[in-house]
Amino acid sequence: MLSNIRIVLVQTFHPGNIGASARAMKTMGLEQLTLVAPRQFPDEEASRLAAGAEDIVDNARVVDTLEAAVEDCVQVIGASARLRNMPLPHYDEPDIMARDLVSHANDAPVALVFGRERFGLTNDEIRCCTHQVSIPANPDYGVLNLSQAVQVLAHEIFRAWRLRPDSGFNTASPRSAPLPTQQQMSQFHEHLHRVMKDVGFLTQPHARTEDHLHALFTRAQPTRKELSILRGLLNAIERKTHPAHSADQGEE
Repeated sequence: MLSNIRIVLVQTFHPGNIGASARAMKTMGLEQLTLVAPRQFPDEEASRLAAGAEDIVDNARVVDTLEAAVEDCVQVIGASARLRNMPLPHYDEPDIMARDLVSHANDAPVALVFGRERFGLTNDEIRCCTHQVSIPANPDYGVLNLSQAVQVLAHEIFRAWRLRPDSGFNTASPRSAPLPTQQQMSQFHEHLHRVMKDVGFLTQPHARTEDHLHALFTRAQPTRKELSILRGLLNAIERKTHPAHSADQGEE
């Protein structure tokens, strides 16, 4: 489905923006880049700013006109900060645009079109589109760099795709560290009680200090490694206060 989604950049002036846009695309699973009459391409600056997405730059399709870039697409959405005098359907919210675009991409190619850095798409180019979309931004300063705009809308597309039941997307999660057993927690609380008593910390039994600490460590859910560090800290305190009695205490 994502392979049917095409990012089209029209007459990009700075080649670095091509590379930065390719990088934005790759982070969101998009690979199809089409360039319409770029001012300077290929260019080392494009490859340098791709930063790991050089394959998208190298495989970019270059055409002379926007018509040629989107002639096989069933939906073409022009990204524009300034609305032209064109009676096209307009997406006020990028997430709604992304859901529709992804849905159409299930069966046929679709395109998301970005204009020039300085003045966007012309009226003639917007006529090649079926829809328009704008990125909601600060009304006092709603200026986005080309690659930033690509990143924002590419993220919305990726999000719309991964939330589909048929996407098969699985978020990578870190392997959870093992938790201590209840026996290990009991041994820790006994050790903590012994140390607090030895250093004179438990001077007010009515304060229920140990109950509060027990609740604290229950909420914290320390891992076995973290509990071992705490036991090591308690051992170090014992060695300072009672060297002879702590000789047989090791970190657990």
